[in-house]
Amino acid sequence: MSRLLVVSASMGSGHDAVARELARRLRAAGHEAVHRDVLELLPARAGAGLRGFYRATIRHAPALYGGIYAAFFRGGGGPRPGSAPLAALAGDRLRAEVAGERADAVVSVFHLAAQLTGGLRTRGRLAVPSAVVITDFAVHRQWLHHGNDLHLCLTPQIAGEVRHRLGRPAAACGPLLPERFRPHPSGEASWRRRLAAGGDRPPVLLSAGAWGAGSRLGATARLLASAGYLPVVLCGRNERLRRLVSKAPGTLALSWVDDMPGLLSACAALVDNAAGQTALEALAVGVPVVGYRPIPGHGAEGVHRMAALGLTEHAADSWQLLRCLDRLTSAAPAPGGRGLARGDVVGPLERLCS
Repeated sequence: MSRLLVVSASMGSGHDAVARELARRLRAAGHEAVHRDVLELLPARAGAGLRGFYRATIRHAPALYGGIYAAFFRGGGGPRPGSAPLAALAGDRLRAEVAGERADAVVSVFHLAAQLTGGLRTRGRLAVPSAVVITDFAVHRQWLHHGNDLHLCLTPQIAGEVRHRLGRPAAACGPLLPERFRPHPSGEASWRRRLAAGGDRPPVLLSAGAWGAGSRLGATARLLASAGYLPVVLCGRNERLRRLVSKAPGTLALSWVDDMPGLLSACAALVDNAAGQTALEALAVGVPVVGYRPIPGHGAEGVHRMAALGLTEHAADSWQLLRCLDRLTSAAPAPGGRGLARGDVVGPLERLCS
């Protein structure tokens, strides 16, 4: 039995969801897993400030975030700024956590944590091995640090790219969704009854993430309604967005939803803007996904990458969006896990600890 420290970040909900599922699988295999938030390891509430700044820019100044992403996350020639100096501020606290928990390995599920563990390993200040679970389809450079011992990726193609770029071990583990991510019949039926109140229009889900961030969601909802669809907008925890979107005629605007398998299975398609957990959840239950108006940075690159891998569609404009939806919603439902292979995440970590 091994004891692993899983380090995530409370940036939205996707990274923490992956960390919880990873911890669950490790415990099911007989290991111990402890979950920590890297933002809480930073000094003087720096983590809370970083989270607040990111949320504000994603919601209200996406162009600014796009510029930050271009400078800090994309590759390029010459010296490039990075997050390693910020990550280093959490070094002493992480080492204390490792010692206090008597961890046999550290697993990072957020890029700042990956820079932290990679830097510590390079400097010989972290005695236990470190692995990184990369949750993005488009792997930006902040995920990658040659000091880390192992990288676990969503697809074999991504794992191959990581091996090529770092010269370090990488393997495909697939998406870390609950192993039984399937709708309960009563939950799906309940959602179908609720959505049927909108008439016989096919329901199409629009995702804005946990923080309710997106470009012209109201306009997209009106477009879908005018084309004969029922727009169902996931506004996350952004109540202001829910109030605004609910004013669009023929639109159902939802706050945070716990029963995502049931809701997804009751919808004909998902319009996605971030290539995150919601898109993976849709594919897991066989619901087609169309990327449209992605958020800048990792969202845009991830949406394009998922489409290039053949997992989803990408619509460059409103005409393409409607054309994709008309085609996808008239076809037979895809089998669950459309194009996504389930890999082994526990085995590679067990070998890392041995």
